[in-house]
Parts: sequence; structure tokens; C-alpha cells
Amino acid sequence: MQHFYYIRVINKETLKNLNQYIMEENKISQENTTVEENRMRTHIHVAAILQIIFGSLIVIGGLAIAFAFGFVDQVVEDPTALKVLAIVGTPLIVMFLLIGGAMIAGGVGLLACKSWARILTLVMASLGLLNIPIGTLKGVYIIWVLVQQETISLFAKGCPGGSVKQ
Repeated sequence: MQHFYYIRVINKETLKNLNQYIMEENKISQENTTVEENRMRTHIHVAAILQIIFGSLIVIGGLAIAFAFGFVDQVVEDPTALKVLAIVGTPLIVMFLLIGGAMIAGGVGLLACKSWARILTLVMASLGLLNIPIGTLKGVYIIWVLVQQETISLFAKGCPGGSVKQ
């Protein structure tokens, strides 16, 4: 019976030390960022999720086009049509996969608070402005988030706490 009590005391002490460590870590994190920077963390998180979702949709679209072109290749027997399909389809599929992959990479990088991801996401959001109306709305929001002075300073500090979402 005493043995269990001793283990229980150690566990309480360990939890107490762990709780103190977490409180100190949060205090350090809070001291290194302003209120506005902490507010922008949520916007950066939303922008990253939007990039990942839309990038995934573009990759899925590219794979669907490749899949559809594979079926067309089986049905159509005209060699000229197949050559035109290959000339048009291959760059289209590659473009979809590259753009979608870049958007996903930028979103994941934003979540990890990487400075390169901010630039990549700005470029991809600028390209997304051409995709009227949804891409335009998404692009304007993401550009607004990533050009704010608070966001720039947050990325310059390396996002104290390790990521944009705490």
C-alpha cells in the first residue's frame, strides 16, 4: 500500500514540474510576440489550410484528367487525335500537378512557419487571382494575410513556439 502511495507522489511531482515547464514555455512564447502577431497566427493558419485544400483539389483534378485521357486513348483509334491529345494533355497534367504540389508545399510550410513558404504562397496566391471568383477571393485574403507587418515580423522571428498554431 505504501509503495503505491510513493509512486503517486512521484507522479504528482512530475506533473507539477511538467506544468511549470509548460507555463514557462508559454510565457516565453507570449513575451516574444505582440498581440497583433498572435492575432495573425490564426489568419496564417487559415491561409495555410486554404492552400492545402485547394492544392489538393488541383492535384486530384490533374490526376482525373490523366485518368480520363487514358480512357480516351483506349476508345479513340485515330492516330492524329492521339498525338494532339498527348501534345495538349501532357503539359496540362504536369501543370496541374506542379501548381497543386506547390500550393500544398506552401501550405505545409506556412503551418511550420518557414519563411520560404510565405514567399511561395504569395506567388501561388497571385496566380490564383486569375481563377475568378473563388480563386480571386482566396488569393486576396491570402495576400492580405501574408503582407501584413505583423505576419512579416512573426516569420522574421521564426514564429516563437515553433508553428503558427499554438
